[in-house]
Amino acid sequence: MSTSALEQRADELLVSVASGACVPPKVTSNWPAPLAKAAYHGLAGEVVRAIEPHTEADPVSLLVQFLAAFGNCLGRGPHYLVEADQHHANLYSVLVGATSKARKGTSWGHIRRLFELLDDPWGKERVHSGLSSGEGLIWAVRDPVMGRDKQGRGAGAEYVDVEMDSGISDKRLLVVESEFANILRVLGREGNTLSRVIRDGWDRGDLATMTKNTPAKATGAHLSIIGHITGDELRRYLDRTEAANGFANRFLYLCVQRARLLPHGGDLHEDVLRDLGKKLAIALGEARQIERVRMDADTRTAWERVYPELSEGRPGLVGAITARAEAQVIRLATLYALIDGTDTMTREHLRAGAALWTYAEHSARCIFGDIRGDPLADGLVQALRNAGQEGMTRTAIRDHFKRHADAAKIDTALSALQGAGEVTKSTVQTEGRPADVWQWAATEATEAT
Repeated sequence: MSTSALEQRADELLVSVASGACVPPKVTSNWPAPLAKAAYHGLAGEVVRAIEPHTEADPVSLLVQFLAAFGNCLGRGPHYLVEADQHHANLYSVLVGATSKARKGTSWGHIRRLFELLDDPWGKERVHSGLSSGEGLIWAVRDPVMGRDKQGRGAGAEYVDVEMDSGISDKRLLVVESEFANILRVLGREGNTLSRVIRDGWDRGDLATMTKNTPAKATGAHLSIIGHITGDELRRYLDRTEAANGFANRFLYLCVQRARLLPHGGDLHEDVLRDLGKKLAIALGEARQIERVRMDADTRTAWERVYPELSEGRPGLVGAITARAEAQVIRLATLYALIDGTDTMTREHLRAGAALWTYAEHSARCIFGDIRGDPLADGLVQALRNAGQEGMTRTAIRDHFKRHADAAKIDTALSALQGAGEVTKSTVQTEGRPADVWQWAATEATEAT
């Protein structure tokens, strides 16, 4: 780049900062629409608005990490009941952005600083990182570990139960993984139990493994997870197994980016932070008095309207990742109600939860696009796209995969894609027997228009 071009670029940056522009010069076009204002409800929104001018971090990062921190610091008592399942305030969330430029770590620093003002050891003692195994996770929230000890000698000797380890009395645990890709890589190791333990932590909090030499277990654990990762890493390491077994859809995936340019950093006044800390302490105190959250009549009516759409399954990898939509919305709305210190979920709480979920769902579409989680199906779609309106016969498809793909698996993938409306099949007459021709469904739609 020439000297004059560099000077021009510097001038553009200076104008951007001076004008208070909150969007960095380079913004990807494949990005979800801005998070709706309804998500910045209550104290969560107040915290974000106070910190936002003093950080380059995305307000979505601030909001989601505040919600996750509040829900974990709160503990496992309050819940919303769906049939026999209790939904507590623990969230699993993954912030997806471009390496250091997304300011993911910066955003967590602001939130952690706020919670460390509390008269509660949680911020210093119950926030950890470095997940590597299910056994290690259980150990961080373990119950007392009992063993057998021989007492006495000879015929009078007997074995009695003794406490080998006193365990962890505080069952709250927030795991913050700035390199979430490391966790995804660990999940692929044979015999690793981390995936199942993480799933159990989201569901019910009773954690154990079937490993003979690992006697530790945890009951009533309150586990929350915040992960930071790039989009490329997430697409590379989140494999089909974790998408299919329910690990992936227990997480919220949110696109984040640098929100503004602050070459000299921010200047959040200590008085503002202390005031927020006092409000946070009051909100936690009130929420801990609540046992069960219920919807009011108006909110029940609203929920009945959106429930069918939320619970409808969708095809592909995005469908698998967003398959827990109704549970995620309920959990978020419950959390917003608890932050307000009420046991009654209102329309505002439901609207806030739905707004954040909508952003997460749109983020998942931007991150994963039309990836189906099945390499064969993805390869078929790409091949049919390239073939255009001519389509491909079964012989052409077989030759495309150089005869390395099993015929039965190709048939299964084509049937699944046809059922999802992504490909179509027609029959054409040849010199011999009629042949089936497969086309990418969008080809026909393009021709029709």
